[in-house]
Amino acid sequence: MNKAVFLDRDGTIIEEGDYLYRPEDVVVLAGAGESLRALRAAGFMLFVVSNQSGVGRGYFTMADVEKVNERVLRELDPWKVRFDKVFIAPEAPGQPSRGRKPLPQFLFDARDEFDLDLGQSYIVGDKLIDLECGWNAGVRRSILVRTGYGAKAEKDSQGKLGAAVVCDDLREAANWILRDSV
Repeated sequence: MNKAVFLDRDGTIIEEGDYLYRPEDVVVLAGAGESLRALRAAGFMLFVVSNQSGVGRGYFTMADVEKVNERVLRELDPWKVRFDKVFIAPEAPGQPSRGRKPLPQFLFDARDEFDLDLGQSYIVGDKLIDLECGWNAGVRRSILVRTGYGAKAEKDSQGKLGAAVVCDDLREAANWILRDSV
């Protein structure tokens, strides 16, 4: 079985930009490329799991989301980073959804498609719903990064973080995963 790291996109890999839909606004967070490359080199499959409620709210289209994702990959190209699959939940909160976090369905889909051991996998994100998604799927550890909305989520979620690991950024999270998975 394979192991994986599931990653939120906005606020975790790239700078948070409320309802980001313009590729030219993509800014990869410092250390993200090196960190993703190190996780891949250690044998982890990489997946993006992202709620994009701006689609469901009518702010932008799935085509816009795909263009932003393409830009993210171009920006990560110097580190030869690739994702095994990108899962997008385009629904707005309250709309019926198969995979909108904190629902774990996309993690289960990845498990089934890529023969993953979720008990040896991790999720990294900047919101409590990212952690909850991981807990709901039974991943080894859910990791909150303080980038994006993470510092606010840490402050606002006192008592709800449970066994989550809290790291300053994706670089620190990747280093923690690499130490924990040995």
